Amino acid sequence: MAAVDDFTVGGYRFIPGGFQFSGGVAAATGYEIKRFRFRSPVPLMDGFARIEKTIMGAGRPLTAFCACELRSPGQFTEQGFRAFNESYVVTLRKWGVFDGKVNPVARSNVCPEVEPPAEPSFHAFSFTMPAAVGAPNFVISGRAEAREGDAGYRERIVRFGETSGEAMHEKAHYVMEEVAARLALLGAASAAAGTVNENA
Repeated sequence: MAAVDDFTVGGYRFIPGGFQFSGGVAAATGYEIKRFRFRSPVPLMDGFARIEKTIMGAGRPLTAFCACELRSPGQFTEQGFRAFNESYVVTLRKWGVFDGKVNPVARSNVCPEVEPPAEPSFHAFSFTMPAAVGAPNFVISGRAEAREGDAGYRERIVRFGETSGEAMHEKAHYVMEEVAARLALLGAASAAAGTVNENA
């Protein structure tokens, strides 16, 4: 993470990441990020349809879509996660958000232990709206305890398979350092996010 890019057609800036999601987003000058939460998890394709309706109903282009929070039934295999991500970005490409290489959208994906969904689903989503200049408005992506690199996911996990106090401390320390770095890049290290929660 060394720079923040502008996604002008969406009204936000983002930390470049992999093809599946960015490291985080911040509203551009003259915009704010609005967050909408579904009353219950909505399966992926139905969720995309409802998100499209909400964004267009607000008079915004689909490129304003800037972040989402997913819920999944359980941990993916590496191959399964790749397949999921490849299907996930299809809609973003149709919307003009994903160009085939760079994905500006921030994302988190949680696997709840209690009442998990039957399939990958949307919990919440965010998009930009025109607004007067205010406090920094941002969303960062989820961060696992996996270092960057070309090796497989398992090989990059900090203290893979270890659950001792020392190992968990090292994992948590790594994650918090990465989160702090993202906040600094977005200029939000000491700011509180002013998000609006609404049901969709």
